[in-house]
Amino acid sequence: MSEQEIFEDTSAERKPKRKEPKQISFRVSELEFEKLKRSAESLQMSVPAFVKSKAQGAKLVTPKVDRAGAIEIAKQLRAIGNNINQMARATNTAELDSNLAANLTAELQKTQKELNQLWKNLN
Repeated sequence: MSEQEIFEDTSAERKPKRKEPKQISFRVSELEFEKLKRSAESLQMSVPAFVKSKAQGAKLVTPKVDRAGAIEIAKQLRAIGNNINQMARATNTAELDSNLAANLTAELQKTQKELNQLWKNLN
């Protein structure tokens, strides 16, 4: 067997193992690319992933807040949640008037439910 035949045999065996082996290429103008890029960035996606999703008919929804804003909101909600847990712990362990303790507990539970709803809205 010649070197050429050996090379051809080994190169035929080295096909890339990709999840999606087919590739589609197309060209766009600079303006179109910038528009695609902005749209992809607003959804925190790459341009190829964005274009593929749109080509498949996916309905992409822009996030309600940007990534930095979401991180800040999550940080603040976490701090508020920690404070509420500390207040609940203090309310449950302190010797309080039963009516006052019941009112505080009800308010804390109401606030906790509202915080949980905010977390769900962010996700």
